[in-house]
Amino acid sequence: MNDYAGAAEAEAKLRALLDIMARLRDPVSGCAWDVEQSHASIAPFAIEEAYEVAEAVEAGDTAALRDELGDLLLQVVFHSQMAAEAGTFTFADVAESIATKLIRRHPHIFADAARRDARGQTIAWEAQKAEERAAKGRAAVSALDGVAVTLPALTRAQKLSARAARVGFDWPDLADLFAKLDEEVGELRAELPSASPERLADEMGDLLFVMANLCRKLGLDSEATLRAANAKFTRRFRAVEARLAAEGRGPTEASLAEMEAHWSAVKSAEKP
Repeated sequence: MNDYAGAAEAEAKLRALLDIMARLRDPVSGCAWDVEQSHASIAPFAIEEAYEVAEAVEAGDTAALRDELGDLLLQVVFHSQMAAEAGTFTFADVAESIATKLIRRHPHIFADAARRDARGQTIAWEAQKAEERAAKGRAAVSALDGVAVTLPALTRAQKLSARAARVGFDWPDLADLFAKLDEEVGELRAELPSASPERLADEMGDLLFVMANLCRKLGLDSEATLRAANAKFTRRFRAVEARLAAEGRGPTEASLAEMEAHWSAVKSAEKP
């Protein structure tokens, strides 16, 4: 096994980070804000930092990625310090836990199991996770067990449909899925004249779920796909604003037809 080239330096830097976190949490001389925090109060930051890591990756910004990974690591260190103070676990326990898990889930690397391709490893990984849940007394009752409820809604929809597909509950081909998509659009249209907000939300939810399924069938990540669409809309709308500003106007001073004309021009300019 090859040693990590910067292991000694990484160990020293990590030790310094752990010491800094312990000092920040010192009840006498530490930072009042850090001392007041709990697992629950900082949990949202981990989600936020993970998204910022993804954003840096999508932007291809390695400098930002380095910084955002540091922010994400801080969340692990922060939770570990609070747990150590409570006597439940330490950062070392966290590192040992994931290292042990990685070795256990890669017997084709660390043991004598047969080599696997990427698809075979994915199947084996899920099987290993199921065995681990069973060993902890959390054996799956449903094929959908283990899909975290705190995931972004589109991501969770895609994972839920993937779990159902594993046991055969899936559209056989894309034509069937597009037919379902047309059906859901029709049901939403039918509700528009007189539906309550609750009924509209219900139908819209069905439509979004089908769209997440379509992403899965096409091999796309629904969350990343929508983030990319958001970025594209932002880029193009700001370009429309810039074109209007060059005319000495803002969006509120332009008609919809004028803004659409600028939008079309921006789209055309982006084409190869």
